[in-house]
Amino acid sequence: MKKLLSLFFVLLGIVANSQDLTVKPAIFNPSKQINDGVIDLQVLGGTPPYSYKWSNQSTPLSSNKATGLIEGIPYTVVVSDSQGNSVTKVYKVETNAIAEVFNGTMTPAVQALGSVLFWDPFAAIGIYDPVAYADKKLISTPGWSAEVQDKFVLKKWLKGEDAKVVKGDQIAIISSDKNGERTVVASASGTLNYLVKEGNVIYNSDNAEHVIEQGAHFLAEIVYDDPVVMTHPNGDPLTKDIPFIVIWLVLGALFFTIRMGFINIRGFRHSIDLAKGKYDDPDAPGQVTHFQALATAVSGTVGLGNIAGVAVAVSLGGAGATFWMIVCGLLGMSSKFVECTLGVKYRDILPDGRVFGGPMNYLRYGLEKRNLKGFGKVLAGLFAVLAIGASFGGGNMFQANQSFEQLAGQFPALAGNGFWFGVITAILVGVVIIGGINSIAKVTGRVVPIMASIYIVAALAVIIMNIQNIGPAFAAIVDGAFSPSALKGGVIGVLVVGFQRAAFSNEAGVGSAAIAHSTAKTKHPPSEGFVALLEPFIDTVVVCTLTALVLIFTGMHEVEGMAGAQLTSDAFGSQISWFPYVLALAVFLFAFSTMISWSYYGMRAWTYLFGKSKKSEMIYKILFLVFVVIGASVSLGAVLDFSDMMILAMSFPNIIGLYIMSGEVKEDLGEYWRKLKANQLFKKQRLAK
Repeated sequence: MKKLLSLFFVLLGIVANSQDLTVKPAIFNPSKQINDGVIDLQVLGGTPPYSYKWSNQSTPLSSNKATGLIEGIPYTVVVSDSQGNSVTKVYKVETNAIAEVFNGTMTPAVQALGSVLFWDPFAAIGIYDPVAYADKKLISTPGWSAEVQDKFVLKKWLKGEDAKVVKGDQIAIISSDKNGERTVVASASGTLNYLVKEGNVIYNSDNAEHVIEQGAHFLAEIVYDDPVVMTHPNGDPLTKDIPFIVIWLVLGALFFTIRMGFINIRGFRHSIDLAKGKYDDPDAPGQVTHFQALATAVSGTVGLGNIAGVAVAVSLGGAGATFWMIVCGLLGMSSKFVECTLGVKYRDILPDGRVFGGPMNYLRYGLEKRNLKGFGKVLAGLFAVLAIGASFGGGNMFQANQSFEQLAGQFPALAGNGFWFGVITAILVGVVIIGGINSIAKVTGRVVPIMASIYIVAALAVIIMNIQNIGPAFAAIVDGAFSPSALKGGVIGVLVVGFQRAAFSNEAGVGSAAIAHSTAKTKHPPSEGFVALLEPFIDTVVVCTLTALVLIFTGMHEVEGMAGAQLTSDAFGSQISWFPYVLALAVFLFAFSTMISWSYYGMRAWTYLFGKSKKSEMIYKILFLVFVVIGASVSLGAVLDFSDMMILAMSFPNIIGLYIMSGEVKEDLGEYWRKLKANQLFKKQRLAK
């Protein structure tokens, strides 16, 4: 009896001790680089196996080690054992460098601004459930990749159609030309559905339709008994949100399209005539020609978003995102028309010829005309503050940072020389911006057509080299736009991805372009509105669409685990081996032209707040050049994210003003059409032959 009691108490002690979960952390900050913090946990007690629910969404539930953490930010982890006992701990990786301090300090600000810009109003009021569910698991062909050159045949099914299978069951045997026979294993439990008949080809890299078609490499699907919530690695539900900022920009564009009588379509031909200089009046007030104003504005929007951003959109939303990107680009043309018409109408021209225009002017003085003086001043001031922040970050540091990374990736000798790259870039930018808008317009008027032509010609070359894929490519775009897989978020998910990329790329409704267009030589404000509507067409309908088509035509839209500029570079490189080097230089030119355009936008916002003197302008220019060097030489993470968000936030005060003044623009447009039809506008005379 005593032995039994002793054994009982020993077991009781073991059980009691096993309930006490003790967590010993090892916290590392391995370098002065941002976002490389490590927290490694050792768990004692409890009953293994343990699970780890991290607040960091990219860390799996099974991992006791979280990497790539932001220094200076607290992370929560809930450690649980197999008996359901748990303990919650909070850890922070301490900062070692000033860049880490900035990054850690700005991260909460990014999260706060992001919670406004990317808030989903439809989900908030319960119209729909944003959580992504999967109703089936697609079974991929073993050995397949987007770049593979092989033929896969389904030799034999090992399980019957509609059979119940368990994860790990052997379901089929496939063969390939290069690797022989392989057995396919079920990666989930449920009901098996065949997508390929026994003896048929699953995927053939020589078949254009297989290369282009979304998901051609799947041989079967396993339908779950109940829909499964899709999750991040840490177990948080995956959501397909409809961001408020996208709704705000797209609804504004749709409203202006209808309000202006589909000016994006009706005015397209006349806008080309204006850009070609047909109506350039040398005696009109202003500083630059219609074409130079357009080139400056285009250089501010055509950039990394057209190369890296499109790759992200197509990898997330599939080929169908391209369709909605084009639709949003066409709608955005109307927003540009309204804001740039007002930009010219309310501009201020000083005796020395300098022009001060843009949203700051029309928000303040346009609303003052409607007895909304105080409201107008608040909107104009808010816009100016956001524009300055955006010019230093998204329009400057982000461009310098990303162009250096892209060039260093292709030219390894540059690696580690970010500071000197920044200094040289700052000198090149400084040479241009010191001369003001005339100098900026002359450079962009030359650089933009050259870089756009190189990119467009290369994209067309890739498309022509794969012209046999044109049918499957456009079929994939249309099918993907209206009947995408649940994995891509359904129609709403694909639509949002496409709209988001287009809205973020062409900045229609943001108001930045109105600052450049306000400098154009014209006596008729709507004329510059017509020129401006070409900008989203060039940026989104042409350049973004060509990038998407290159990805689709080469089958690179199916690549998983890679996105951004590298994916686009690989797509070009798969057809033109040396083109990634040219693309790296094109990225630099895109970034360079964006910087010089945004220097002007930021300077005009600066002078609105701090005075129009040339001394005030020079202070801003010096600050701008300092930020070029900082951007190229320091990793700033959340600082850049925040400033990039400020570009989008500029649309809040701007579009409010555009709504209020849209009636005024419509009246001016009617009067302009009347004068155009009556041949009362200045028009260059053709020289007699």
